[in-house]
Amino acid sequence: MKTKQTAIKIENLAAGYNNLPIIENVNFEVYKGEVFVIIGGSGCGKSTLLKHMIGLLPPISGNVIILGENLSNAHGRQKELILQKIGVAFQSGALFGSMTIIENIKLPLKEFTDLPENIMNDIAQVKLSLVGLDQCAHLMPDELSGGMKKRAALARAMALDPLIIFLDEPSAGLDPVTSAELDMLITSLAATLGITFIIVTHELASIDAISDRIIMLDKKTKGIIATGTLHQLKKDKINPIVHQFFYRTIEIPSGPKPQDPVFKKKGEQ
Repeated sequence: MKTKQTAIKIENLAAGYNNLPIIENVNFEVYKGEVFVIIGGSGCGKSTLLKHMIGLLPPISGNVIILGENLSNAHGRQKELILQKIGVAFQSGALFGSMTIIENIKLPLKEFTDLPENIMNDIAQVKLSLVGLDQCAHLMPDELSGGMKKRAALARAMALDPLIIFLDEPSAGLDPVTSAELDMLITSLAATLGITFIIVTHELASIDAISDRIIMLDKKTKGIIATGTLHQLKKDKINPIVHQFFYRTIEIPSGPKPQDPVFKKKGEQ
């Protein structure tokens, strides 16, 4: 049996803002080549965890280890070299509106390489071809649909040939067909290029289509309450929060019912 290799390891992570943790004592590993999905209710810390994993915020405590190197302790050039091994596509796409699509894709190459302009053009065109936008190189971002902007952001995230790509709510705001097409693209890139994807999402259809493994965060416990495959989490009948998430059920609060004496019709004494 082939041994799984670790792409990212999170050790005893406490993360939050102004030294106030939103999540704490978080531990998990992401394996090379898998599509790893982070889920949970609003305010549970999904985006906070993502920001710490990509180095935007320093952890309160604990470690983020990327491909064997500790991002949490890295500074300056060392941190920059680690971050060049990952790509990020944000929820909005975050394309620069004053640049053409190919100029957006070339931006990481201009920032971190000394490649000639013609080589950067060729690389950017290849990345656009991978996401099905090879005919859109010289369009402006506002000329693209929402789904096309997401694809362009993914192409830019791949510009430096990263081994790991982070996606924040990639299907948000997309219609079901466009969302399904993006899901197929993600799974195809993972399978053909061996890219490791870490994806924050709450879209059940996408989770079903793309996930190899999942962790679920919980606001109340400030940590992970479930880990496993989609099949394993769907079978969880012990934790009501997990069950409610996947089966779209709600917990009915205890208290007076409409038929109880406390509820009276208008005009009743």
